[in-house]
Parts: sequence; structure tokens; C-alpha cells
Amino acid sequence: MSYEIEYFHPSIKEDIEEWPSSIKADYRRISLLLKEYGPNVRMPHTKAMGDGLFEMRPKGRDGIGRALYCYLT
Repeated sequence: MSYEIEYFHPSIKEDIEEWPSSIKADYRRISLLLKEYGPNVRMPHTKAMGDGLFEMRPKGRDGIGRALYCYLT
């Protein structure tokens, strides 16, 4: 099964594009995992925060980025 990533608002994607390149690269890698495996992606790539909310913490030499997301069916 294939999953899609949709952003709640265009500004979210714009904010992510402003992250340092090393963090953006890991974000893209984890995003590809989410597109392929959906809710089966777990630690260390994502963390369940409760009530259907998940956190992605892409890492790079410049630090850590944080993105919150959920799944819709």
C-alpha cells in the first residue's frame, strides 16, 4: 500500500524547506518511509505522542527538526 503526505497549510512545507540541509535530507528520508510503510514506521524514526498524534524528529549535523503529524483514513 502507498501513502500520501498532505500538509495542513502551505506555510508548514515552507517552514520545513527553511531547515538546514542536513536536517531536510533526513526529513525526506523519513518521509519516504512514511509514504511506503505508513503507520508501521516507529522508533527511532517516529514517536507516538498519544491520541493519534506522532512526532518525526529528523536529525542532521545542524541539530534536530520536529514535525508533528497524524494519519487520516
